Amino acid sequence: MSADAAILSDGHARTVIATLALLGAAGGAIGTPLVLRRHALLGDAVGHATLPGLAGASIVSISLGGTGREPAVLLGGAAIGAIGGAVMVGLVRRWARTGADAATAITLGTFFGLGVVLLSALQQLDAGHRAGLDAYLLGSAAGLVRADLWTAIAIAAATSVLLAVAHRDILAATFDPTFARVIGRPVRGIGIAWAVLAVTAVVAGMQAVGLVLVVSLLVIPPVAARCWTDRFPVAVAVAAAVGAGASAAGAAASAFAPRLPTGAMVVLALGAAFAVSATHAALRRSRGARA
Repeated sequence: MSADAAILSDGHARTVIATLALLGAAGGAIGTPLVLRRHALLGDAVGHATLPGLAGASIVSISLGGTGREPAVLLGGAAIGAIGGAVMVGLVRRWARTGADAATAITLGTFFGLGVVLLSALQQLDAGHRAGLDAYLLGSAAGLVRADLWTAIAIAAATSVLLAVAHRDILAATFDPTFARVIGRPVRGIGIAWAVLAVTAVVAGMQAVGLVLVVSLLVIPPVAARCWTDRFPVAVAVAAAVGAGASAAGAAASAFAPRLPTGAMVVLALGAAFAVSATHAALRRSRGARA
């Protein structure tokens, strides 16, 4: 058996590749309405908001006699931080009457600054150096297990079900939320459901690619899809395909070359997919101009 075949026959490698492919597909689908509504940086704010959640959960764990690096505790803290970040974006937009970009920047800076302070406090504890948060900051796909695969399956399934059941409401809320409210579409409910999916995808993907790079799963596939089509259902499908394919390719490349970080390889594969898509769009516009 060749070395490449041996790697692909390894159960853990297949779990990592399948998990990242599913997270990439879900991220592409979830990110499409966010990108079209110009809320792309919401994922970045949510991702950075997980930092104080991680550090705070580790501090609490150590204070209670734990190690400060229990995966369930850290992911729970990350989820709380991510939810707080998403809520703060909405509150800032409503109270300050500002745009999504400004609200996102305020939230990102505030939560990340709080995270840095908590990390400094964590280092003052006796067990602070053993917290092991680097895996969540920079990503550590090697730590993915079968439970993570089931989580990715659940996220992808929930995204698919919501798109199938409420695709007209999602379409209306994406392109004309004011009109959607007038005709009685549940714009607020759709927004909350989509924010929950985005938070869940960010928290689930954080361990694989890190909180700094996880926003790429939500932003790059939809932008690449826009280079191929202007139809919303097709864009969602293309974004999911780009996210799944590039994520699987990056994970496979990292499996063949273990010294290459998986998260970075996934993002590079997504970047390559975007480059191909952007080139296609540019050539199509050029042919249209000549015609």
